[in-house]
Amino acid sequence: MAAAWSMHVLRLVLAVLSGAVAAFAPDMARAETLRGQASYYSHAGRTANGEVFRPDDMTAAHRTLPFGARVRVTDVLSRRSIVVRINDRGPFTRGRIIDVSRGAAEVLGMTSRGVAAVKLEVLK
Repeated sequence: MAAAWSMHVLRLVLAVLSGAVAAFAPDMARAETLRGQASYYSHAGRTANGEVFRPDDMTAAHRTLPFGARVRVTDVLSRRSIVVRINDRGPFTRGRIIDVSRGAAEVLGMTSRGVAAVKLEVLK
């Protein structure tokens, strides 16, 4: 069982590194937690799923999670958390795993820092 789980994790890591994550999106949804850097954004226009971007909504951009997925984002430093809905693609800055809206960043307490170490939990 441990060997199967290790192989699952290895496949996911290799998929992320190779950019072939789209084929493994269901595997990623089963991951317990993801850790990395988050940033926030506040731009005008439309999101990748066609919605009008609203900076105060609890939304986020992720490279591979399906639109509509709900993700609990926890700031490791402040220990504050928020549930966001994925409605955009990104971030496109190396080392970052999620971009949250300005409203979500305010709840997390990360607006003065701009980036934060976070833990992501994909909710079913």
